[in-house]
Amino acid sequence: MTDAAATASLHALVPFARHLGIEVLAATPARVTGRLAWREELCTAGGALNGGVIMALADNIGALCAFLNLPAGAGGTTTIESKTNFLRAIRSGHTISVARPLHVGKRIIVVESDVLDDEERLVGRVTQSQAVL
Repeated sequence: MTDAAATASLHALVPFARHLGIEVLAATPARVTGRLAWREELCTAGGALNGGVIMALADNIGALCAFLNLPAGAGGTTTIESKTNFLRAIRSGHTISVARPLHVGKRIIVVESDVLDDEERLVGRVTQSQAVL
């Protein structure tokens, strides 16, 4: 089940997330979960979901996690660094991103996202640093 309000907020703030079809499933400061449906137009050779699409899912879900952990008075966040390890391809179903904060500071928030397939197998791991604005 999706979190309709969180999805609508993400889409309003980030039109690219709406374009990709990213859905927020659950959102708390401790954990944000989102997903993206496999679609042929988002694929590379062999029907594999493009790595950039997977990274975009993790970046948007991670950014939402960082936003939910902002210190009082902060205006937002922006990604300043991101590292991705890919472990397997997605050729159908949904890609799921589960983001958790690793470090919440006054200037930098570091988020780690596990990217999973529909069978909850690890597809990749993304670690990103978000500057606090």
